[in-house]
Amino acid sequence: MLYNVISEGNNISYIPTTLGSAMLIIVFVALLAAAVAFAGKKASGKGSLKLSAKQLAFCAVSIALGTVLSNVKLYRFPFGGSVTLLSMLFVCLPGYWFGLGAGLITAVAYGILQLLMDPFVIHPAQLLVDYILAFGAFGLSGLFSAQKRGLIKGYLAGVVGRWIFATVSGWIFFAEYAWEGWAPLPYSLVYNGIYIYTEAAVTLVILAVPYVQNAFARVKKMALE
Repeated sequence: MLYNVISEGNNISYIPTTLGSAMLIIVFVALLAAAVAFAGKKASGKGSLKLSAKQLAFCAVSIALGTVLSNVKLYRFPFGGSVTLLSMLFVCLPGYWFGLGAGLITAVAYGILQLLMDPFVIHPAQLLVDYILAFGAFGLSGLFSAQKRGLIKGYLAGVVGRWIFATVSGWIFFAEYAWEGWAPLPYSLVYNGIYIYTEAAVTLVILAVPYVQNAFARVKKMALE
């Protein structure tokens, strides 16, 4: 059995068992290895996939920092979602460094880790949308890895992607929490937009500082050397 079904009144939650958690850890490690393989391909400029301890370190550190900062909540909303200290930015970094493939896989691995640490699952499909697709969308940053101002463009792509999937989840699975007089879809658009774009705005202000931009550019150069 990979999960326990917890029923409280009309609410049903799915909590991973020890075996389920072990399987998630295996999936996390496999995804991280796959991300590093794609990172090695981008860094070497060759068609073959290649594992590198250095690229593993960069991807792992970005996930670790994103995870730590996701627990630094500047504001937590009552029905899920919070404004954190730049956590979304660090999950977008592997895509900015190594491209779309590594970015998507690393971001999905981050979602698996979030599921392990703080699971809130009321339906298997909601797990897919909230933990795999919404967090995985941060990997869209890889679409702009080779472009000028690619970090900002990629970050915005990841943020919008997460907002879209979070909105879908809220619309389908959490419609009962819609504000009085609001239809579920507009409610979900606004509710999820408030905390996601508030954090994004704070992050963009920080990224607008030239010193910060130069620091991230130097880190990318180190990652690709």
